Amino acid sequence: MGIRTDLALEAKEIYTESVQDTGDIDGVKVDVDKTEGVTTTKITITNDNGARALSKPIGTYVTIEAPDIKYSTEVYEKACKLLAKEIKNMTDISADTKTLVVGLGNKNITPDALGPDVVSKLMVTNHMREHMKDFFGDNLTSVCAIAPGVLGTTGMETAQIIKGVCQQIHPDLIICVDALASRSLDRISTTIQLSDTGINPGAGVDNNREGLNEKTLGVKVIAIGVPTVVDAHTIVSDSIDIAFNDIQEEIPADWEKNRLIKEALTKNIKKLMVTPKDIDSVIEKTSKTVANGINLALHKNLTFEDIESFVG
Repeated sequence: MGIRTDLALEAKEIYTESVQDTGDIDGVKVDVDKTEGVTTTKITITNDNGARALSKPIGTYVTIEAPDIKYSTEVYEKACKLLAKEIKNMTDISADTKTLVVGLGNKNITPDALGPDVVSKLMVTNHMREHMKDFFGDNLTSVCAIAPGVLGTTGMETAQIIKGVCQQIHPDLIICVDALASRSLDRISTTIQLSDTGINPGAGVDNNREGLNEKTLGVKVIAIGVPTVVDAHTIVSDSIDIAFNDIQEEIPADWEKNRLIKEALTKNIKKLMVTPKDIDSVIEKTSKTVANGINLALHKNLTFEDIESFVG
């Protein structure tokens, strides 16, 4: 079983480890920018070779890493503003842009509740723009939001619901928010990924549904996700690798105990996902960060303080 991750940054790390080559990958361009407390990595997959190497569709993936976001107000504010900046870099947003924000996930399962929680913190303005456009002018764009739930509770594919909504409101842009899976516990709640390739609901827990992307919905789709779970198989596998690397010189070249231990330990935990014990506060903080980033991107004349006073 391969290492499960939804992050393009980690997919590149895994590929580099597998081929033991730190050089450039044909079809993959990487740009890294570091500011105080935050690292932004932009990975652009430009051709089929790059897509195969990282097992990701051709497109742009931006990862914002902020390890101190839970403890530093300054880092939190910086992450919100960076997220807003990257959203605007991926698409043109004007005063007339109508955006549909889709909060994916199950609100009753905390690690999967990021999307619905983000929706609850958004400045939804479509109804106000329709009836009081002259009053608001260009300060607010039209924003609609929906948390469609999951197949098990609605009996409908998420893509079917979103297609029906699009036929009624005709958005110019769709932003999908979902919880992701990471290979590293260190990236839980401290990392935000944006991509312009859309998203497959349920992919993080190996339960792929119909994709939400420009091809299926007929409109630009930006996906935003935060890792909230790690595959237990990955934790076991990485831990064993670290332990055996430390004593590699003492192990005969033909010894297969490493492989046998991996098989034994991972046999019964293939579908087990691990999440932090403070996941409630994690979801609260990360959903606020993502929501504020979206609010800042879509309502250009509002300051961070304005947004904060609204969200609380």
